[in-house]
Amino acid sequence: MSRQPDFERFKRALLLQGEPDRVPLAELAVDEDVRVAFLGGRKEGLKGDVAFWVEAGYDYIPVDLGLRTVFKGRPSAKLLEVLPPETGAAIHALRHQHRARYGHYREESERKWANEGTGIIATRQAFDAFGWPQADQLDYSSLDEVSGALPEGMEIVGCMGEIMSLVYLLMGQENFYVCMYDDLGLVERMYETIGAIQFAAVQTALRHERVNAIWIADDIAYSESLMVSPTHLRKYVFPWYKKIGDLCHRAHMPLIFHSDGRLYDVLDDLIDCGFNAIHPIEPKAMDIGDTKKKWGHRLCLIGNIDLGYTLTRGTPQEVEGEVRQRLREVAPGGGYCVGSSNSVTDFVPLQNYNAMREAVFRYGTYPISA
Repeated sequence: MSRQPDFERFKRALLLQGEPDRVPLAELAVDEDVRVAFLGGRKEGLKGDVAFWVEAGYDYIPVDLGLRTVFKGRPSAKLLEVLPPETGAAIHALRHQHRARYGHYREESERKWANEGTGIIATRQAFDAFGWPQADQLDYSSLDEVSGALPEGMEIVGCMGEIMSLVYLLMGQENFYVCMYDDLGLVERMYETIGAIQFAAVQTALRHERVNAIWIADDIAYSESLMVSPTHLRKYVFPWYKKIGDLCHRAHMPLIFHSDGRLYDVLDDLIDCGFNAIHPIEPKAMDIGDTKKKWGHRLCLIGNIDLGYTLTRGTPQEVEGEVRQRLREVAPGGGYCVGSSNSVTDFVPLQNYNAMREAVFRYGTYPISA
């Protein structure tokens, strides 16, 4: 089986164009500790990042763009120079929260969590004083840097688009819910401002010749239910998704959606917005077999290898067994990519991560019997 990158393999799965040569691997993110360990301790910046995604068997490299580069990545020095100090403090705070959330930040052996009370923008006055970075001020230089190192057959997936999640992270989650009743105008201004910046960032990304898909990461659900009502999402969030979806479809680019949690109530809405694929189908929240039966003819499914137990606390043999089960259950006919049920965090043992990959190479060649 070829392990060479072939973006057409990934694209064929995303667009439900039948069975490629094998089931693709797909992750939104792999923690730096895991990437470095996989490369035998080599830590070579951009060169090492590209080497990891190639050697691990992926058909693309994910590149953070839009407001992800400000609040979850490393904002450029040029951008920080033009923003007020309050915005710089907010950037630092949200980067801390993001790293805590995904297991990338530890302090005194305790993992932190996002501020559940009042955030950086709790009032209209704080909104007005906040120095919002505009899309043309964001840093897109990583696209050119990565492009120069890509091997033949590999393309870039632009990872961007947090809208609702940035609203509640900046406001503080409790304050966000309170303001939905006490100051809906502030919530609406947050959505309009963040949505417009993210939309413009997608427009910029799609003009780059090596960007061939967009991955929108925006957590809108818990494992038991949506964070807000479908009505709220349809009024404030999904119109921005639809605008982004229209952009991608005019450019013939696949569009992927990421959200943890239970999404059954809005899967049809997400399809109507233009999403071709859904990730990560969290096992404790959604049954991937049932999802395949009901929506597999309209959505590619990505992920579902359990981060709660199998990848983190199971044995390599258990990981291989779960991957084989998913291949039999979901892969026939195409429209499935193997990956974790969130991202490959720093507490995933390297041997378990490799067991997931190797099981795909060993058992994921089409045709696969159900």
